Amino acid sequence: MTVVANREKALGASLHNVLTRVKSHPQIYPEIDLVYSSANPLHDPIVLKLPANGLRLRFDGPDQRLRLIEVLDFSRANLVYKNQEVVKASKTGDMSSTSQGPGFRHVYNRLFGPSYPGEYVPPTDPHAQYGTYVLSYPGVAFSFPLQHSAWSESCDFVALLSSSAALSATSMSIFQGPSWPEVRAKLFIQQPQYPRSSTVMGKSRDVLADEVEGFHIFGAGKLEVERRNSPPAQIVLGETTAQDLIAEFGPPDAIYRKHDRRISIHRAASGLGAGEALHLGSLPGTGLEIADTDHSSNNSITDDSDEEVSSNNISDPTSLPAESFFNYFHHGFDAFISYPATPGPAFPLSSLPEPSSQPSASQLTVTKIILHGNVPGSYPFNRHRRSRWTIHLDSSDKTLNSETPYDEISQTLRDVWRGSEAGVSGRRDMQRPMVLNRGWGDSPESSVEFLGGWEESMARGPRNVSDGHDGGLGNTELFGFPGLLFEVLKNGSVSCLTVY
Repeated sequence: MTVVANREKALGASLHNVLTRVKSHPQIYPEIDLVYSSANPLHDPIVLKLPANGLRLRFDGPDQRLRLIEVLDFSRANLVYKNQEVVKASKTGDMSSTSQGPGFRHVYNRLFGPSYPGEYVPPTDPHAQYGTYVLSYPGVAFSFPLQHSAWSESCDFVALLSSSAALSATSMSIFQGPSWPEVRAKLFIQQPQYPRSSTVMGKSRDVLADEVEGFHIFGAGKLEVERRNSPPAQIVLGETTAQDLIAEFGPPDAIYRKHDRRISIHRAASGLGAGEALHLGSLPGTGLEIADTDHSSNNSITDDSDEEVSSNNISDPTSLPAESFFNYFHHGFDAFISYPATPGPAFPLSSLPEPSSQPSASQLTVTKIILHGNVPGSYPFNRHRRSRWTIHLDSSDKTLNSETPYDEISQTLRDVWRGSEAGVSGRRDMQRPMVLNRGWGDSPESSVEFLGGWEESMARGPRNVSDGHDGGLGNTELFGFPGLLFEVLKNGSVSCLTVY
């Protein structure tokens, strides 16, 4: 394998993009190890280890963007920088005999040239013979073992690293920034310079739609989509058409017609009583229904299977079925296309007017938006890239976002809706979860086998019982508020948000 040290085509890439590419080449990447925090998967960094390739990739938790590439074994890959080998192979071409990296002279004379002095890190073990000297260039840093007895602040670092006191580099780091000391404190929080996918670089809007940075949810069926280079796009549920969606975000990655009726019983008229339908999915007294959850194709194996619709003629409204789902895997969301329906109400503290009833119409519109969290450990992990969102509750700065723990989201939304007609009549339902089991049946493109069953060991039972057991079903819970449906993991992370 040849790894070209081109930061523009790697750093900033989404975890979804990198994992998809790595998994598609099992001969090149035979071993994949994903490490993340089971308690805080959306805040702590995510580490992708490729032991057979000598690489370790670090992503930030909230945005899941690649921030750091580490080469830990130089014998596992042929590293090239501007057509120059970073590590010279032996005369026989065999690099497997040693994991040592380039020597200081090779780095200094042939690869990158003069550099400012680096940093010396003394050994933590007082009996250790070697410390580490980190030599930084813009975007690249090398770690050289250096005899601790030879180190002195007054020494010329070029002479010191050229002497026998220093060994060849043991690791190399690739990052965004002028030097490692300047960037390490803000490595996982600074704005990435490059897009999530290298395919969008240098492409015009006519060729490829601008990538989505985040969704702003204002209630009353109104969403604003923040994009990297283009002005924000507006989505109004019940008004935005399929053609509008395609014009703004490009053709969907897939289109499916849904036949899943597994929770339709929960969308019956209000009331609990003998012989009546269970009522959990709608808010009493509001006329609003809790939307079906997860209309992407990864949760669709039922008595009736999903039907994939050809995307060749999606510009023709007559070619679409009455209800279909536009899957934008690389944008992180799905859109439910159906006949117009009245969206959820405005937030009580919002200045937006209540949405009006939608007239009967033959033109299909977007009636639901499903935003996927791509939480490590969740059942549909890596089906979509992570979608970030913000809920704007009023005209001030009162907001909730995709990294907010659900307990905080729930308490805030109950306070917001307290006293309103919808909040009073639906208070019981807003506090009762519906259990969604993703562990039975087949699931196309699921990566649960790849992850190794985190849900089985860390996400069992009620959310308030850390060591409960449900047989490893991988259950999540659904919580509904007017116009919003949250799918929540046992650690409190929001795996999916449906806006309807």
